[in-house]
Order: sequence, then C-alpha cells, then structure tokens
Amino acid sequence: MKKKIICAILTLIMMLCIVCPAAYAETEDALAIQSKSVLLMELESGTVLYEKNADEMLRPASVTKVMTLLLIFEALERGDIALDDTVVVTEHAASMGGSQCFFEAGEEQTVQDMIKCIEVASGNDAAVAMAEHLAGSEAAFVQKMNERAKELGMEHTHFDNACGLEVETHLTSARDIAIMSRQLLLYHPDILTYSTIWMDSITHKTRRGESQFDLANTNKFLNLYTGANGLKTGYTSQAKYCMSATATRDGVTLIAVVMGAETKEIRNSEAMKLLDYGFAQCRPYVDTEVVPEDLQISVQNGTCKSVTVKPVEQHTITLVATNPDQIEKQVIAYENLKAPIQEGDAVGVVQYSCNGTCISEVILYADRSVPKLDLKYSLSEIAGRIFMAK
Repeated sequence: MKKKIICAILTLIMMLCIVCPAAYAETEDALAIQSKSVLLMELESGTVLYEKNADEMLRPASVTKVMTLLLIFEALERGDIALDDTVVVTEHAASMGGSQCFFEAGEEQTVQDMIKCIEVASGNDAAVAMAEHLAGSEAAFVQKMNERAKELGMEHTHFDNACGLEVETHLTSARDIAIMSRQLLLYHPDILTYSTIWMDSITHKTRRGESQFDLANTNKFLNLYTGANGLKTGYTSQAKYCMSATATRDGVTLIAVVMGAETKEIRNSEAMKLLDYGFAQCRPYVDTEVVPEDLQISVQNGTCKSVTVKPVEQHTITLVATNPDQIEKQVIAYENLKAPIQEGDAVGVVQYSCNGTCISEVILYADRSVPKLDLKYSLSEIAGRIFMAK
C-alpha cells in the first residue's frame, strides 16, 4: 500500500514538472510573439505592459535614428541650432550607403529638411550630415549618443554610428529603444509633425542646378493601424525587420518595439497585436477640476496670510489595468512657505495615488506675489488704520 502511495506521489510530481513549464511559457508569451525581442510601454508613466527578451542586445538598423533625432531636438530646444540653419553635406555624409536621399558633397539643406529626410525617408546621409553639423564629426556625435544613452539608463546599448548601418558592435535592446522613443515623444512631441508625413519633397541644390526629390514615408504601418503616428522602422539583412511603433487612441499613447522579425508582415502584425493588447489594458482618467477655484495656500511673514494658485483646467492620467474608483486625490501645500512669494513660484502639489502609490502630480503655482512683511509695511498699515479711524 505504501509503495502504491509513493509511486502515485512520484507520478504526480513528474506530471507537474512537465506541465508547469509549458503552462508558464503560455502565460509568459500569451501573445505568441515570433520576433526575437519585443516590448510594449505606456508613454506617460513608462509602465511596461509586455515584454519578451527585452534586454537582449540586437542590431537595431535604422531605429538607431531615434537617438539621432533625440539629440537633434534637444539641440533645438537649447537653442544650439535652429530649423532654418544651413547644413553643408560633407563627402563622408554623402558616401553613406543604404537608404539615402542622394545628397552631393557641398550641397546645402536646412535643419528642418534634414529632419524630414531622417524621419520620413530614413536617409543615412541626412543622419550623418546632421551628426557632423552638431558635433563636428560623426565619431564625436556617436560619443554623445552613447553618453546620452547612459544618462537615460539604457544599459544594453552601444552605438557605433548615427544611422544604423551594420557594425558588429552596434547593438541595443527593445527596452532601450522604448526608453529613447519615450524620451523623444514625451519631451519633443513636435517629432510627430514629421513622423506622420506620408509624402513630401525637398529640393536638391547642387552645382548642376536644382531638382525636386520626393520623400515617401518608410513607415507603412501608419496606414495599417488606427491611431498610428510614428516612430521609426529599420531593416538590414542581419538585423531583420525592426520598428519602434507608436500609436495614440483616446489620449493614451503606447510604444511597441519589435526587433528581429523575419518578415515585414510579421513585424507589422506583431506591433498591431502588442498595441491592441495595450489599449485594452489602458484608459484615460480625466480630472476636470484639479483645484477648487478659491484654493488658498498659507504663507508666513507675508503682507497676506495666504496666496491663491493659478487655475488648472484639466489633468489627464493614463491608468494601466486600474479602476478609476481606486484613484485618491490630495492637495498638498508646501510646508513653511515664507514670503516673499513671487507670482509663478511653486507653492504646492495635487497628488494622485492608487493603493498608496503616487501615480501623477500637478504642481501648483502662485497666482500673485506676496511681499515680505517688514517694518516699513507695518508702519504704513498702522498709519492707514489711524487715518481711516479719523
């Protein structure tokens, strides 16, 4: 009898050892993704909704240009360059193979047209021309790319060029592509002005005269998925088909990174599958009255005891697998606020929490200035009261 019980237990253990891994694998990859590596991220919070081999270092092909574009837009924001600045194409930039806009050495284009060429036509020559314009050489620009990657926490990335041409050590991961894509979209949404262009053109200006060059968006996903608005595709024979696909629906923006897909059709279908899954998990939470109209924040040592805050009309939060009823809102005034307070100074925060974790904040700013209470002001107040009493 004991032998039978022991045999039964051993049989059950063996069955569990066989079944459990399969069941786990099915749960882990419920979407049955074929591509080597994928990651799905919600833009606002940076929450990862789905991943597969997301930290594996792979060849990114032209998705590399997301970092190139990020550095361009950051330079524009700092005022280092302007959209109407002239970029001179060098022999090195003109010599780039792969996808290109066929610039000639010595040709001049504006920064704005170069951005179009990078984002719309995936021009390797345009990417390298901008790299040299910003840093003096492509090598110096690549150093900046790697430095920025470290600053952003991209732990599985090493860039060797500005455009994504094949180099054995030019590698990144799906997670890192999502990180730099989020940085570009979140802080430089003007990229969408370029990433959604379907057809455009530039004018080549060479010694032989002027000629029009048509630009057709390499990202055909834009016309395949409702709400698609970017961001960058890539392909080489070794990298296979890659993409950082972005889409927005009902105020929710998602980033779906696909790397190492065997075909363009697999890349597109799996990006769709990821985005469909994400939009099913996310919903917008809209607060139409962020602060009460007459909210007062206490101020010490001021000519007034409190200050009103600038009105905030609306605040939207993307909820990931969260019921809106779980959201708790709290207005928190900064402690020990002392005059002088200048109009526009931060005086408090509205905090939105879920299960005790802060998921979003709105900074509150003073609607007017509050001077410091001093002897001169006090004497004038006393004199004013005496005069009024008379």
